[in-house]
Amino acid sequence: MYKVDLPVDQSAEKSVERRRSAETARKDRIFNTRLRVMGLDLGALNQQVLEKKHQQNMEMQRDKAFDKLRKYQDDMLLLQDMNEKEKRAALHTDLTQYWATFQRVEDSRDADLKCGLKGAYRIADPKNKMGPASMQIFEGEDVGEEQRRSEQMKEAERDLRTQKEENERRLMRDKHREREEKLKEQHKREEKENLAEMVHTLTSDMMTECAEAAEREAEGGRPPRVLVDKWKGMSPEQLSAIHREREKQRLERQRQRDSEKAQDAAWELQLMKLSREAEEEERRAEELRREKRIQTDRYNMQLAREQQANQEYLNKKLYTNRPTKEYFYQFNTSSR
Repeated sequence: MYKVDLPVDQSAEKSVERRRSAETARKDRIFNTRLRVMGLDLGALNQQVLEKKHQQNMEMQRDKAFDKLRKYQDDMLLLQDMNEKEKRAALHTDLTQYWATFQRVEDSRDADLKCGLKGAYRIADPKNKMGPASMQIFEGEDVGEEQRRSEQMKEAERDLRTQKEENERRLMRDKHREREEKLKEQHKREEKENLAEMVHTLTSDMMTECAEAAEREAEGGRPPRVLVDKWKGMSPEQLSAIHREREKQRLERQRQRDSEKAQDAAWELQLMKLSREAEEEERRAEELRREKRIQTDRYNMQLAREQQANQEYLNKKLYTNRPTKEYFYQFNTSSR
């Protein structure tokens, strides 16, 4: 028989290789702490990065397009402005040329007035050619009328200004005189009023110190009322009564202060007693806390010695067989 090379079925090997790859990927996912704890979606993050870059590229292209458009518009505006200036300069040059050629001042109707009578036809004949019948100025024509009228107006203005100033000075003098008269009358009236007030003050009950003037009889047998505006002071009997009442109040106040001092002393004595008792109680409590702390320290030291002895027993006697590397390598060999 002929030897025929039959195709080898590699499906089993591919299946084993596929399971081995899946197992490796699964182990990578499980034993990767960052991926297992945080749960990052790398595909979504990469997609977001690509979208962000695409958006930045689009914005950059848009900004470049806007910059080109803005630059083009600026250039067009500058060109338009230059053309406008050139047109205005050409128009101004043409107008100036037209004025200089066709609208000269010398060609106007009133050129003899504007140009200082230059080029005007003879206004008057020379005196050597004048005869008896060649008179230029006749009587009654009033050649200097404008100048005379101007002088008259200036003189009238000066006269009016002088009259105005004189009227103002006269008005100021009248006002000053009227003000002086009013001040004199006011001064006289104030002197009369002051003199009357001085006479009334000197002859009043206030200066004579009449005590009876401050008393007025009341109706119905009631005691006389005192007029406040005329009262000049109290009598010696009233003053002695006030002094007696004030001394009585002083003694009463002194008794109250003595009583308050005695009460305060009693309170201070009681507070001192309570303070000494509180200090004694605090001292006893501090002594108890100190004894308790000493007992606690002793107990802790005993526990520390026992724990140290137990640890030495575990390390030196019980746990003497230490594990090797082969013991740890048998773990985490599969993801199942």
